[in-house]
Amino acid sequence: MPILQNAKKALRSSRKKAVFNSRVKSILKTMIDKIKKDPSKGNLSIVFSSIDKAVKRNLMHKNKAGRMKSQLSKLVKTSSSSSASKAKKLVVTKKPVVKKVAKSVKKTVKKIVKKPVVKKTVVKKTVVKK
Repeated sequence: MPILQNAKKALRSSRKKAVFNSRVKSILKTMIDKIKKDPSKGNLSIVFSSIDKAVKRNLMHKNKAGRMKSQLSKLVKTSSSSSASKAKKLVVTKKPVVKKVAKSVKKTVKKIVKKPVVKKTVVKKTVVKK
C-alpha cells in the first residue's frame, strides 16, 4: 500500500479510471460482436462511435481504430452487396489544370517577392548666424 499522500491519491484515481476504461472496452467488444452477427449501417455508426471513444480515452491507438473501422465497413459492404443488386460504377474523369491559373499565381508571387523601395530622407542643414 502507498504511504505518501500523493501516491494514495494516484491509486484512488487509477482505480476509478480502470473501472471506466474496462466499461468502455466491454461496450466496444460487445458492439463489435453485434455488428459481426448482424452487419448493418445503423450498427456500423454505433460501433464507430464506440471505437472513437476508446481512442479518445487512449485505450486504443488511432491506427488500430482506423484498421478496425475499415474491416468492419467491408463486412457491411459485402453483406449489403450480396443481398442487393450491384450498382453500376461511375467513371470520374479529372479535368486538366488550366495554365492560366498557374501564371496568375506566379505573378502574385513575383509581386510579393519584390523588395519595397526605400526612400532616402534628405536632412537639411540650417546654419545659425550670430
